[in-house]
Amino acid sequence: MSDDGKWFFCLKHKRVEHGPGCPDRDRMGPYDSETAAANALEHARERNEQWQAREDD
Repeated sequence: MSDDGKWFFCLKHKRVEHGPGCPDRDRMGPYDSETAAANALEHARERNEQWQAREDD
């Protein structure tokens, strides 16, 4: 599967990338939109909080 049409969030450079870019180890994704990639860190934070709340119960 090609990632040419997908969006990523680069953890190293703290920016959204479209298609091929930084190595996969340095980025989150793929996402279907630029907006989704831009919100990757916030989404991960929310998901982590939900998982932690479940573990605390």
